[in-house]
Amino acid sequence: MDPLCPQETGNNEVQFMHLDLASLCSVRAFASTFLRQEAQLHILINNAGVSAGGTTEDGFSLAFQVNHLGHFLLTQLLLERLRSCAPSRVVIVASSAHCAGRLRPESLGRPPSGLFSTFQDYCDSKLANVLHARELATREQGTQVTCYAVHPGFVNTSLFRHAPLWLKPLLLPLAWLLFLDASEGAQVVLDCATQDGLEPLSGRYFTDCGPRLPWPAGRDDRLARALWEGSERLVGLGAAGGHQEGHQEGHREGLAAPTAQ
Repeated sequence: MDPLCPQETGNNEVQFMHLDLASLCSVRAFASTFLRQEAQLHILINNAGVSAGGTTEDGFSLAFQVNHLGHFLLTQLLLERLRSCAPSRVVIVASSAHCAGRLRPESLGRPPSGLFSTFQDYCDSKLANVLHARELATREQGTQVTCYAVHPGFVNTSLFRHAPLWLKPLLLPLAWLLFLDASEGAQVVLDCATQDGLEPLSGRYFTDCGPRLPWPAGRDDRLARALWEGSERLVGLGAAGGHQEGHQEGHREGLAAPTAQ
């Protein structure tokens, strides 16, 4: 673990640690190293994302593993430290693309079929992000660990670097002209990580306009539970990982008016 250049960060305390979310082995190695070297953990931001086809060394679709499964495993491996350092927060960067997600518990992690399979895989992973936050918040009730899913807006990052060559001439000018820059996109993420008084809204979906209802699939507590249990199975965790008794269904409905995110 080496310090980043202070000239780049303006902070001598920032540290870099290698983590490859496309490798569950790398996630476990990172968590082991972090827990051994760092006694405190108050904020975990699951931010990495890709929109690309292919499969990982673990046999899962690339986007679903990087965007969801890797983050799910990382969060579970660090959960006891988050609890011991509570109050603490988990922020999961989702997307309005969850509106097109179609998660099927019996086929989690398999690349979707069809002409737009890469786009569908990305949308599925973003729906998984929303449901992960929802279920984690339910299971962590009473621990002072809270969780939030965030749509940061449309941000000009390298997310589209794997887009088909024919599509890039359309996407890149659009991104430069209309999308937020990275610092602007980070604001709502930082708000969910640091703003006082958000604890009662644990499990909610946020945009730059505040808490919003996600699309219907993102409010499906049965699907959230099935995703959690399926994710545990896929990454090799037992049912005890982060689970608490007293799961409640339909516990957050009607808290805000729906919006077309």
